[in-house]
Amino acid sequence: MTKVSGRDGDLLYSVYFSASREEFQFKASEIWRQMKWAKGECINVEDDDQGQEIHTERGSRWIYSESTQELLLQRRADCKDSWPGQWDISSAGHISAGDSSLVSARRELHEELGINLPKDAFELIFIFLQECVINDGKYINNEFNDVYLVTTLAPIPFEAFTLQETEVSSVKYVNWADYRSLLASGNQEYVPYDVCGQYGKLFNIIEQRYKENMESRSLALQKQLGRYVPVNLDTELTALSKADREALSFIIKASAVVDDIFFDQVWYSNLMLRDWLKKHSDASSLDRLKWMYYAINKSPWSCLDEEKAFLTTADSAVRLLAESTRRVPGWKGIEYRAAFPMVKPPGANFYPPDMDKTEFELWKGSLGDNEKEAATGFFNVIKRHGEVELDSVLSPLESGTSSQARQDQHANSDDLFVVPFSQEYGDRLLKAAEFLREASQLTDSPSLKKLLKTKADAFLSNNYYDSDVAWMELDSKLDVTIGPYETYEDGLFGYKATFEAFVGIRDDTATSQVKLFGDHLEDLEQNLPLDNVYKSKDVVAAPIRVIQLIYNAGDVKGPQTVAFNLPNDELIVNERGTSMVMLKNISEAKFKHILQPIADVCINMEQKEYIDFESFYTHTVCHECCHGIGPHSIILPSGQKSTVRLELQEVHSALEEAKADIVGLWALRFLINQGLLPKYLLKPMYVSFLAGCFRSVRFGLEEAHGKGQALQFNWLYDKGAFILHSDETFSVDFTKVDGATESLSREILTIQAKGDKSAAKSLLQEYAKMSQPLCTALEKLERFQVPVDITPIFTGKLSLV
Repeated sequence: MTKVSGRDGDLLYSVYFSASREEFQFKASEIWRQMKWAKGECINVEDDDQGQEIHTERGSRWIYSESTQELLLQRRADCKDSWPGQWDISSAGHISAGDSSLVSARRELHEELGINLPKDAFELIFIFLQECVINDGKYINNEFNDVYLVTTLAPIPFEAFTLQETEVSSVKYVNWADYRSLLASGNQEYVPYDVCGQYGKLFNIIEQRYKENMESRSLALQKQLGRYVPVNLDTELTALSKADREALSFIIKASAVVDDIFFDQVWYSNLMLRDWLKKHSDASSLDRLKWMYYAINKSPWSCLDEEKAFLTTADSAVRLLAESTRRVPGWKGIEYRAAFPMVKPPGANFYPPDMDKTEFELWKGSLGDNEKEAATGFFNVIKRHGEVELDSVLSPLESGTSSQARQDQHANSDDLFVVPFSQEYGDRLLKAAEFLREASQLTDSPSLKKLLKTKADAFLSNNYYDSDVAWMELDSKLDVTIGPYETYEDGLFGYKATFEAFVGIRDDTATSQVKLFGDHLEDLEQNLPLDNVYKSKDVVAAPIRVIQLIYNAGDVKGPQTVAFNLPNDELIVNERGTSMVMLKNISEAKFKHILQPIADVCINMEQKEYIDFESFYTHTVCHECCHGIGPHSIILPSGQKSTVRLELQEVHSALEEAKADIVGLWALRFLINQGLLPKYLLKPMYVSFLAGCFRSVRFGLEEAHGKGQALQFNWLYDKGAFILHSDETFSVDFTKVDGATESLSREILTIQAKGDKSAAKSLLQEYAKMSQPLCTALEKLERFQVPVDITPIFTGKLSLV
């Protein structure tokens, strides 16, 4: 019997079959092709007849003590086939077929050393390919090695370990620098690792992490914070009735709960890190800066720096586990740092941290239609049976899934399963629902009363249809948006929605002024630069509400939105269209503090006169309207019904933002040509858009708006619509910009209509990049220290409600 295994990303496949060595290559290549393994990846062969092994997947777990700067080593048992009796990493083992990397890491640490740790103790620091041949060619190492780091505050007492005799004979702590020297010298007592090669990353990470220069770190954080301008939002509440002011206090309490849920959605230890940093923010000036910048980003990854980590696990929260090992008199237990990856997890906390796209797609393909819809739905998370089972065995209090969710898990062989938001965040959603029900009883607005009640019901039922309809029909001075909506955090597929809240006071005058756009949505749809076969015949006008923002929470990290167009659920979009909310005081603050300074630096002197708030704001309105037109539900070439979101997956958000922007420009020109908008807006809208490109690209190309904006700028620049002058300023060629705008609109709309993911990826790869003209503009803005965005500060008036 021969076992063949292969790896695609973090996913290990295994198949058993009978084969001679002569048959092996043919069989392996056939399985490889069937399982779509990447060519050149390692395969794993375990052949009982030949006594030869070629391993492909291995996990390495290192335990590092901060206070002593030591790594824990284990001495391999004398009976081991490889490197018997030599000192090796803290814990290691090959990952079993069907098991996951992280689950194996936790299980192996428990089996070999008797240590039970939850998943937040393990930091995957890198993966490398290890190749060697020992035992006279009978043991061939050709494997991917997943290297995890567990950081404890102090050494674990030796008495606390329970050693697995068949694997480990003893343990010891060694200074990390001394251990590196021992490996570099080739000391025969230690299992060899190439510290000058890929494995040297372990020591480089530890050295860099604990070689902290407080002054340089403080300066770096001050520079990052300086990119945001604090803006006081001091909106008057006098326009609200007494009943609505009383309701507002409970709505804000519900929003605070939503904020907690969002922190949890970003990363599974994010809430703990938030509370830790806030609690220790007064310890030093550096700790204060850490907390301030973290509070803006709502995670340890910087929104304006391609999601690069500005903290490390050495800055993270400390947890105490009293029952994680054998009890030792006088020792309180393991204190460890809640680890977080240096690279932001693309699946956020919606999927198992060691799940990749291939594993999900294979699992999804095995599901029925209803199960498949749940797996790709907005309001569910994906869990791993192996992880939940391990939680219940090793640390029953650590599981993020409720006991009810475990009881409801369907019994099958799949490792992945679906948990609805109503269960995953059950206790918090129950609390938020109670606050909303209190508010619904207090308000004197019938439509707001209905919204709050249906939203409270949705939190508990996981069915958001009625509450989204109630939100679209809201006609209240107190304007409330609360619930799971945007999917930007789901970098794997763009399926899962994050919770957010926006609370404001409706600006009746401004709302009446923008009614024009909603009234002509059908005309815009039918005249889109898109083949008629793809145009919708049932576009519903999008109601537009303009508000003065008084509070926000949840998914409002980093750069602030100036408007949003909801819901995103294609079912409601097809039946009722969308509704738009404009945050006018945020738009005004961004124009004053961001766009105008950008124009002063980057726009050619001859065209600076065209920069004005009206054109900036009008395009923002049109951008949001254009989310509601164009393809949403589509029919694939095969005849199958689908949606743009499901087909484009992780590239959908960036392309959709680019569509709304560029089609928004096209739509403004169309309305001007129809005599519905004044002609004087034409040139200002193009020049203001040009300045706005530099504003949005500074959000980073990992962010959907920034990536979409880079695509548009580079396309228009390539077509000659944007011009770079010798003084490093830019201008619009008004003779070319109309055609360039229409051609890009057609390109994006057609890709969406066809659900053509490969074309979408090609378009983004070619144009959504930091081109030289963009670099020129961004470097100039950096030299002039022009802020990137605003940070709203909600003032004391809210304390009066």
